[in-house]
Amino acid sequence: KEFDFPQIGKRRMYLLYHEELESLVKYIPELKRIRFWMTFSDKYLTYLNVFQSVGLTSIKPVEYEGHQIIPLKFLQKLLPDPGSLARTYTGKTCIGCLVEGVKDNKPKRYFIYNICDHQQCYKEVEAQAVSYTAGVPPVVGAVLMSRKIWNGKGVFNVEQFDPEPFLKLLPEYGLDWIVEERTPTNGEIENV
Repeated sequence: KEFDFPQIGKRRMYLLYHEELESLVKYIPELKRIRFWMTFSDKYLTYLNVFQSVGLTSIKPVEYEGHQIIPLKFLQKLLPDPGSLARTYTGKTCIGCLVEGVKDNKPKRYFIYNICDHQQCYKEVEAQAVSYTAGVPPVVGAVLMSRKIWNGKGVFNVEQFDPEPFLKLLPEYGLDWIVEERTPTNGEIENV
């Protein structure tokens, strides 16, 4: 499906599994449908298809010159360290949630998202925006725990805590977020 991302434009996105789907449905039982979409460049998909077609993404050991090797581990050894590529990344990320439901007996649809610039992230922390957007939220969670705003005994998922202090603190750590109201679609994927 294609989606028009704010500040980025239209991109083809792909439906795939991501682990947060499991915790979100567990801790937000009112969810009727949840899906995870991600975009990839055509170049990335071409490389991935080639690696898959020649067996380099397999985790099944193969014998090579008398040694057992795992093709995926071998490929990881050949590829550059992802951190070393950060300085050459350009463009922006748009990570968000498109939420649709009923509020006050009226259908509502919102897109809450963050825009992050690869080069700005590199200037700040020498990482690209994907790493930055993955690293800042746990830091904010740790701050909330250290301040006893989020607390409890045992192990918790972020979905179990009040989101308001988290959302309030995110911009102080470099992740602004935007909420846009959109036209409700009654869950029709064609309009995602």
